[in-house]
Amino acid sequence: MKKVAIQGISGSYHEVAARSYFKDEKIEIIDCNNFKEVFACMHKDPSVIGVVAIENTIAGSLLPNYELLRESHLAVVGEYKLRISHSLAALKGTKKSDIIEIGSHPIALMQCTDYLNQNFAHTKVIEKNDTASSAREIAEKQLVGHAAVCGAEAAKIYGLEVLDSGIETNKRNSTRFLVIADRWNSEKLVNKEKVNKASIVFAVPHSSGSLCKVLSTLWFYNINMNKIQSLPIIGREWEYLFYVDVTFNNYIEYTQALDAIRPLTKECQILGEYEEGQHSA
Repeated sequence: MKKVAIQGISGSYHEVAARSYFKDEKIEIIDCNNFKEVFACMHKDPSVIGVVAIENTIAGSLLPNYELLRESHLAVVGEYKLRISHSLAALKGTKKSDIIEIGSHPIALMQCTDYLNQNFAHTKVIEKNDTASSAREIAEKQLVGHAAVCGAEAAKIYGLEVLDSGIETNKRNSTRFLVIADRWNSEKLVNKEKVNKASIVFAVPHSSGSLCKVLSTLWFYNINMNKIQSLPIIGREWEYLFYVDVTFNNYIEYTQALDAIRPLTKECQILGEYEEGQHSA
């Protein structure tokens, strides 16, 4: 049985993503309080696999997770794109007019701004550590008049009643999760015949056109760039690391492209090679 570390608890979107990715396997979920704890858990036990959110179609990139990944020297072995649909849940029998406080993760609250403004403009809204833990707290403490913005799965697990569903402002709300593993174990988790995506990170010389040369080289080798994210290099003013996701149809062309850009870059590192993930329904 695979052990999978996630940020959050049972019913969290991380758990939904993990179980969806490993849908045909039995897995043991390891709850972690934060993302640093996920990486620490994997370093302590190299057999543990991690599932970590990296970006959301509304909130954007989770920037600290890029650095955690790079510094960990772990490998990306897969990804899963989960459609996020939020619900408003409370103790059974609660009416919306009874609610005096709503709690959830700040990003979840931000994604439901229109609904909350229209229906609970004068209700106290509290930021919590996690969507699922907000639901669990209401159930465990029997908090009358309190509601959580969470997933339907969390409401079901903790015995709450869903008062409204699909309350997110943008219905095209998805989060991309990376599946990461110790590099010694990564080959067992990746089907080499299906690899068509890679995540890489590099710096470029502080000179005119240096980044353009790298991107032009990728284009020359028919490499499609899906995403580029820059982060400052701490302690080196006005220098940046570029995190790039690419897809390709020909693995040989991809390796040739890597060989071609290495002389043009500094600190080039392959974070992982894997199969591009599909969107959940």
